[in-house]
Amino acid sequence: MALKIALAQMIPDWLNREGTLAKIEGQIETAADRGAQLVVFGEALLPGYPFWPELTGGAVFESDVQKDIFAHYAANAVDIEGGDLDSLCKRVGELGIAVYLGTIEKSRDRGGFSLYATLVYIAPDGRIGSTHRKLMPTYEERLVWSPGDGNGLRVHDLGEFRVGGLNCWENWMPLPRAALYGQGENLHVAVWPGSRRNTEDITRFIAKESRSYVVSVSGMMHADKVPDNVPHADLIRQAASDWLADGGSCVAGPDGQWVLEPQVGEEGLWVVEADIQKVARERQNFDPAGHYSRPDVTRLKVNRKRQKTVNLSD
Repeated sequence: MALKIALAQMIPDWLNREGTLAKIEGQIETAADRGAQLVVFGEALLPGYPFWPELTGGAVFESDVQKDIFAHYAANAVDIEGGDLDSLCKRVGELGIAVYLGTIEKSRDRGGFSLYATLVYIAPDGRIGSTHRKLMPTYEERLVWSPGDGNGLRVHDLGEFRVGGLNCWENWMPLPRAALYGQGENLHVAVWPGSRRNTEDITRFIAKESRSYVVSVSGMMHADKVPDNVPHADLIRQAASDWLADGGSCVAGPDGQWVLEPQVGEEGLWVVEADIQKVARERQNFDPAGHYSRPDVTRLKVNRKRQKTVNLSD
């Protein structure tokens, strides 16, 4: 039986958690209406990707501009422990559809202000199955996000498939990919802030390497969509030009061929079907964690412990 997967490529209500949550819930409802069993959203979509550091002198120390924008960003980040996703999870459970959602998470046990690019998996029953904090923020992202850990390197059974996911350039990292392959992943989710240059080559490459379906989903953002209530909005708009992220969502099959070519320049919800038999056909001659692996020669050790500053013992 085929698994129907929806790719939600959308512009957030940028840096507004509640406004973006409302848009996300609408997309989930549309995906469910179209028969999808899984819907995927782009990296850091809730409440938005940090485009401003490269536009506004993000590396300037003690900059009031950077402090103002960061404080606004942190105020709109997602406190999972505090219930910021509870209403969304409830709606997901009512609809019976699984969700991969890119968020900006603030963690209470790490002080509540350091931010993580966290890929959240919500199961069809509405429960959060994993929260994967991006292992290494990329380049200027390090001015805003903190390094994550291996706690979320997990896979989830969904119909006949086993699905896992990584954030953006993590998908270039061989060992995190191998950590998911070794848990039986055959449907790989890759989330991105946007741009065909990010998704076009690696989506097909991972599909060929893993002999799995690969679903790459991007966000979108245009300079005209920077809200007035974002601190220094005029400065950001003036420094930006046109599209900050223009999509590029796509799907490759386990043979590395396109199921959905990169979609650029428009918001949309695309639904594709994945057939487990096509995975089986391609695994006949190569299975990266199965008959073509040599665990007697090379093996991977994965630390999935959630990293904390303090471990309390009363």
